[in-house]
Amino acid sequence: MQPLIDYARSFRQQTAARPEAFARLAEGQAPQALFITCSDSRVIPSLITGARPGELFELRTAGNIVPPYDPEQPTGEAATIEYAVEILGVRDVVVCGHSHCGAVGALVRGDDLTAVPAVRDWLTHAAPRADGTKADGDPAIADAAQSHVLAQILRLRSYPYLARRLDAGQLRLHAWFYEIHTGTVLAHRPPADTFVAHPARPVRAAPP
Repeated sequence: MQPLIDYARSFRQQTAARPEAFARLAEGQAPQALFITCSDSRVIPSLITGARPGELFELRTAGNIVPPYDPEQPTGEAATIEYAVEILGVRDVVVCGHSHCGAVGALVRGDDLTAVPAVRDWLTHAAPRADGTKADGDPAIADAAQSHVLAQILRLRSYPYLARRLDAGQLRLHAWFYEIHTGTVLAHRPPADTFVAHPARPVRAAPP
């Protein structure tokens, strides 16, 4: 913990060379996307996307679970989604699952979670896997985790304000899968119903 504390204490000095960048952040936010992903400490949205401060509005939950829409029982997750879409006007929503996910693994294996009742009850929000496949001892549980991401995408479509914007062409949903062991980001391609690597774009040199 001490290295984190030391870095936080020195952060102001490290950013003193570009105070204008931080001053602009104080004027408000206009993120490009809502990024929904797992609370797993190995999944860092800004590292995966290269996003700078102010470019991603993040929602992190255990197992990147989107709870069912229920206007009678508002949740912090639903409030975050609503704010991103209705107030900030994001045009893209990403659900990013990952390999070696503890939450999905617990569901696949049927782990006994009586010692962690809050976790157990939260995981009841996870849509059951309908494809019938098994993990077959694979620690990455890729198939299960990818199916889980698609289930969360379907759940997002049940949020009325999201559905309206999708129908109007004002919003796009993206299903991603991050391989912790390789650093690869895969995106779901509906025509083939498969997750494939994002095509690499050439890096352009900075203008002189």
